[in-house]
Amino acid sequence: MKKILIILTAICAIACLNACGQNTKKDMRTLVAYFSATGTTEAVAKDLAEVAGATLYEIKPEVKYTAADLDWRDKQSRSTLEMKDKNSRPAIVKDLKDADSYDVIYIGFPVWWYTAPTIINTFIETYGFAGKTVIFFATSGGSDVTGADKQFHAQYSDINWKPGKLLNNASKKILQDWVASNQ
Repeated sequence: MKKILIILTAICAIACLNACGQNTKKDMRTLVAYFSATGTTEAVAKDLAEVAGATLYEIKPEVKYTAADLDWRDKQSRSTLEMKDKNSRPAIVKDLKDADSYDVIYIGFPVWWYTAPTIINTFIETYGFAGKTVIFFATSGGSDVTGADKQFHAQYSDINWKPGKLLNNASKKILQDWVASNQ
């Protein structure tokens, strides 16, 4: 009889935790937000959102970047000037309605000047993810994510950062394994 009572108590406790709104991994809401200047990061973000069962959101600049804006060889191009100014915060379209309802946020971007484009700072500062789990991913023609990792940890210490990853041409299997490792 005592064993039955212990088992019933355990079952009731588990049922109460689930019924009382305690988060389980299944209940976690996930967002994949991305900025993509040329479509490369967008392709990875779409696949990542699919394998993670996440909401997909594009971080859109109020003023779209042109090819001339993205010419990193031009010292006066928009992207060059933004990246030289650590306080630059390019305006974004603010249409993410329920940012605070997500538990896990993946943020994707192309690597510019060895780190994240400053528009990513705009996104983070606009929606604030203090206490949230944030994982970034990037695409790059030749850089890694070390600079972005250091920058994010230094600038946004109130966020629960998990290690970022470079995801050039990542297969869905690679993405599935990565998502699983972040749970």
